[in-house]
Amino acid sequence: QVQLVESGGGLVQAGDSLRLSCAASGRSFSMYSMAWFRQAPGKEREFVASITYGMHSTDYADSVSGRFTLSKDNAKNTIYLQMDSLKPEDTATYYCAALKHFPTRRSNDYEYWGQGTQVTVSS
Repeated sequence: QVQLVESGGGLVQAGDSLRLSCAASGRSFSMYSMAWFRQAPGKEREFVASITYGMHSTDYADSVSGRFTLSKDNAKNTIYLQMDSLKPEDTATYYCAALKHFPTRRSNDYEYWGQGTQVTVSS
C-alpha cells in the first residue's frame, strides 16, 4: 500500500513559480514510479510529468517541458514539482500518482492517487 499527500498549491499570477510536494508513505515506496497529473474543470485528467523509480529518469508533457521540473528526495519519500513561468492555462487541480515499476502517461495505469491540490494562475 502507498499513501500520497500533496501540498503546495495556491493562487499566483502569470509568470510566477510554485512548488508542489507529494509525500508518500508505505513500505514499498522505493519500487514505485511517481507522476503528476492535472485536471481543469470540464477537461480530462492529463499527464504532466513522471519520474522512474530507481533510475530517476523524468518525462514531461510538451506543454510543461522547460518550465516544470520533477525531482525526488528518497530520504523524505517525497517528490517535488517545481513550476516556473506559470501560465493561466496551467490552472487545474494537480494530482500525485504512483505506479509500481515503470511509469506511463495513462492515468488509468496508476494504482494510487493523492487527494489533489489546486493551482490557480491569474493573468
